[in-house]
Amino acid sequence: MGRGGKVRYAGVAVAVAAALLAGCESVPDKDRPAGGGGGSAAPDGRAVSPLDNPDGTEPGLAPVAGEADRAEAVDLIGKVTTKGRGPKTGYDRDEFGYAWMDTADGVPLARNGCDTRNDLLRRDGEKLRFRSGSDCVVVAMTLADPYTGTTIEWRKEQAAEVQVDHVVPLSYSWQMGASRWPEEKRQQLANDPLNLIPVEGRANSAKGDAGPATWLPPHKRIRCAYAVRFAQVAVKYELPVTAPDERAMLRQCEG
Repeated sequence: MGRGGKVRYAGVAVAVAAALLAGCESVPDKDRPAGGGGGSAAPDGRAVSPLDNPDGTEPGLAPVAGEADRAEAVDLIGKVTTKGRGPKTGYDRDEFGYAWMDTADGVPLARNGCDTRNDLLRRDGEKLRFRSGSDCVVVAMTLADPYTGTTIEWRKEQAAEVQVDHVVPLSYSWQMGASRWPEEKRQQLANDPLNLIPVEGRANSAKGDAGPATWLPPHKRIRCAYAVRFAQVAVKYELPVTAPDERAMLRQCEG
């Protein structure tokens, strides 16, 4: 199913005050070491390389490894167009539809009777437990977090320990041209599993609305994969990135 590359995981227990629905909206902290908590190495997860997961329906974000795969990654990133980042004037989360709507047309997993957030927890989580009487609402799971390389034993009582990251932040997309899109397209971007990854809440909060030039996942082994996923979203939605962001993405996969 995947091109390989393995992600190491270690145990973590992190309390995060960031709001779940706002997602990426705080100060970048790209120098924070991977894995906010300690712990022993965890078993390999089910993560799939983004090169083998172009629609985002498979779990996780496995490293891009090997000369051929890295060359493919560089070629994909080279297809992204660039422009300067515009103002944030007029941005509001509601411009992308209400959070985690199940009715966004044109994206996988939509209109299946389960909201987007729970779809993503089901996609990436293991040892899932659901609310009584539901096959949708996840109340507990084990998550192999690609951003930190740790394993999170998550319970809904500490909901903010796991947040669903928009790989291309909605505010970033607004500044790069989404402000002029029709509402339907913005709803697609906000709910497309290609653009969504459940991750450690603190890492997501640290990212804010940063592009790759100012924030990358603390777990260095998946930075090329992250750049690929950022590029996949940008290409799919014909969304430019800044020139510094494109250069940063290329650096992750050229080495």
